[in-house]
Amino acid sequence: MSARIAAKLLVVGGGPGGYVAAIRAGQLGIDTVLVEAERLGGACLNRGCIPSKALIHAAARFHAMTETAEAGALGITLPQPPTLDLAATMRWKDGIVGRLNTGVAALLKKAGVRVVEGWAVFSDAKTCTVRGTGEPVTITADHVVLANGSEPVALPALPFGGAVISSTEALALQRLPKRLVVVGGGYIGLELGTAFRRLGAEVTVVEAQDRILPTYDEPLTEPVRRSLERMGVTVLTGARALGMAEGEETALTVRARDGEVRPLPADAVLVTVGRRPRLEGWGFERMAIDRDGPFVKVDDQCRTSMRNVWAIGDLVGEPMLAHKASAQGAMVAEIIAGHRRRFDPAAIPAVCFTEPEIVSVGLTAAQAADQGIETATGQFPFLANGRALSMDAGQDSGFVRTVARRDDGRLLGVQAVGMHISELSGAFVLALEMGATLEDIANTIHAHPTLGEAFHESTLKALGHGIHV
Repeated sequence: MSARIAAKLLVVGGGPGGYVAAIRAGQLGIDTVLVEAERLGGACLNRGCIPSKALIHAAARFHAMTETAEAGALGITLPQPPTLDLAATMRWKDGIVGRLNTGVAALLKKAGVRVVEGWAVFSDAKTCTVRGTGEPVTITADHVVLANGSEPVALPALPFGGAVISSTEALALQRLPKRLVVVGGGYIGLELGTAFRRLGAEVTVVEAQDRILPTYDEPLTEPVRRSLERMGVTVLTGARALGMAEGEETALTVRARDGEVRPLPADAVLVTVGRRPRLEGWGFERMAIDRDGPFVKVDDQCRTSMRNVWAIGDLVGEPMLAHKASAQGAMVAEIIAGHRRRFDPAAIPAVCFTEPEIVSVGLTAAQAADQGIETATGQFPFLANGRALSMDAGQDSGFVRTVARRDDGRLLGVQAVGMHISELSGAFVLALEMGATLEDIANTIHAHPTLGEAFHESTLKALGHGIHV
């Protein structure tokens, strides 16, 4: 026999989509149960966004100290290079994750959400059995929110195991690999590859496309490419990973752009070719829900084809980003509570935490042209920004670019690349969400000296009267 729970709302998955949906539902007085098989916070908090950014920060600190010891910088010298205890770094990172994980649990408790630990398997669209460390629990609900998230994609020739690792294993390494090969030149691979290079590993990136970060336009990615080159990261574009080579030495076999097949010696091979929705192992096939290719099909309220079953986050398609999942989760909770909502954001910001960082919000000029929209653009370099130069961040060819309609000046998109530029993503997306024009930004007084002045100056440039460039 199993215990039984009946609730108004069942949320499956405690990631940034699921736990936000559950907290908001609890705030609205909805009797809510959340099921999570692992730790609250999902992949983003435990195995992705947060731990990777912690590692990136630690690697930047170590790299800066190493450079200061070797050549001096800003009038600062160190008598000897720093030493690295990667296991201690990982413990520090795990401490951050642990504090945030505890915080999520406290917020759920405060909202009155019941949390059930274990793996949920559905027998029909509104009933699941959860198996964990204790006795099984059968849960039925009037509404179900599916927030099961996603998982790393393995290549057929490179199944995970042994020296072949995903980002999950990379973020738990206790010893630094001397030689790391990263398969996939997207944002996950480059973020982690950059971090491990700064910690002292020899890093090679293998990318099948003609350039790194192919989903971003090339002017944004060029500063990142040059940064990788300066750091000594080897980047092989137009190359394909064929599998692990046989022999005494661990190596990845690669077909280069010129057709040559050669081994790349590696202590670890990090495969980061994408993620896929997690649709297997929990009874999705018994729920009679329509799919849209590899994803769950939903409408603009995140309703599935089954009445009162909702799906959010990575399950429902691109962009597979934590902040999109959170927004959808809160929206669904409010709809269940009787509010009138739909998911129709003006833009969803995409951020790449490479060196330098990249932000893209809304349309590029090329994307607008594809839609037949004439645009006015303005671009301002961080080389002319006082704050960037005072942080030693003006030499990486970074910039802010603004794209607007030529007829009425309404903003269509903002793209930027530079140190700490991720912190401006909120300002960019707010401007688009509020329907701002070039003149709205141009007539807003921005604090000096800040990186945000580059946004201001880019709109002045688009209007034809840039001041500092």
